[in-house]
Amino acid sequence: MENKALVAAGVTVLLWASAFVSIRSAGAEYSPGALALGRLLAGSAVLAVIWLARGGGVPPRAAWPGILGSGLLWFGLYMVALNWGEQLVDAGTAAMVVNIGPIVVALLGGWLLKEGFPRALLAGLAVSFVGAAIVGVSMSDGGRSSLGGVLLCLLAAVSYGIGVVFQKPALRHASALQVTTFGCFVGAVACLPFAWQLVEEVSTASVGATLNVVYLGVFPTALAFTTWAYALARTTAGKMGATTYLVPAIVVLMSWAALGEVPGWLTLLGGLLCLAGVGVSRSRPVRSGGRRVG
Repeated sequence: MENKALVAAGVTVLLWASAFVSIRSAGAEYSPGALALGRLLAGSAVLAVIWLARGGGVPPRAAWPGILGSGLLWFGLYMVALNWGEQLVDAGTAAMVVNIGPIVVALLGGWLLKEGFPRALLAGLAVSFVGAAIVGVSMSDGGRSSLGGVLLCLLAAVSYGIGVVFQKPALRHASALQVTTFGCFVGAVACLPFAWQLVEEVSTASVGATLNVVYLGVFPTALAFTTWAYALARTTAGKMGATTYLVPAIVVLMSWAALGEVPGWLTLLGGLLCLAGVGVSRSRPVRSGGRRVG
């Protein structure tokens, strides 16, 4: 992956890591659907301004199946399911279940997008998933979870995985800005049934909770989804999915630095495994003659 794409991927994982704190904070005063719609409306507003300023144009017809699929599944269904699931299970359980998503991306990408199943990628996914599971266990509050909450987090993971596989082909025909902007528009339209809830909750929510919703829309949505699409257009879906395993490790570090939550040894071990797995997934084995393979 070129240097600019690596920077873009880094911006994405940093902002997505920060989103977990904002989702849990805003979720105390906003219902799942209203939170998703508010986030998508804020993101759509920012993206629309940038798109218009840059004269982005309308994506070609060939890009629309991918834009519609990713918009409905990833921008829409994923966000509602994740918000709802995080209200019913503890953060550790949510982290463990949602981190099935990158595995879904790799499997579907290898099959439907013909990316194959490189051994380094599969090994890295396995290591990172174990790390994410360890972080999840260490963050668990002792089992405050429900079957419905686990199923919602699983739905979020699968929606994310399928959404990425929809998005990748669209990037062959349209720019990252176009795919992200119109995907966000589609997600916002899909969440319009929650509009009345959003109107009611905005009037009663605290300023802090509403600012969290706006933050989620501007940074982890508008900016991070655009940098994600930019990087995804320049590498495989499987490798980009594996990169998101950096998120649990960054969340641990952010909590340590910003909130003074000193992680235990089990959490640190899980974070290190996440980092190691991403490194393995992005490695390229070489033959004795020095030529890259795989």
